Amino acid sequence: MNQAYRQMIVLRKDLNMRKGKMVAQGAHASLGGVLMGRTIHERDDGTFELHVPLSPALHAWLTGRFTKICVSVKDEQELFDLHRRALEAGIPVCLIQDAGLTEFGGVPTYTGLALGPETEETLSPLTGHLPLL
Repeated sequence: MNQAYRQMIVLRKDLNMRKGKMVAQGAHASLGGVLMGRTIHERDDGTFELHVPLSPALHAWLTGRFTKICVSVKDEQELFDLHRRALEAGIPVCLIQDAGLTEFGGVPTYTGLALGPETEETLSPLTGHLPLL
């Protein structure tokens, strides 16, 4: 049976990010999660090759609908707690820290994370209670 995989994008609500900033931070998290473990090789002609190891879940997600679901946490502590719990559960996770150049007064700020791709069954205990954005 072919299982459906999804990636959860989790963003902090307490930062009151502009919509464009929020979308950018979610995109950083999603792409960062996909590219974990990547290597880049320079070819003899000066161009580059990107190699991304594909777990069975990542392969299934990329060749399927690559579903993303965007939810929120209330603050930094809840973001960090979710990050820790995902790591403990062995779920791929990518935590994003913004440099603070366009928002946050120049202060580097943790804005969000991506979990997965994984099955709903695996992700739901960690994210099932979180509100949709």
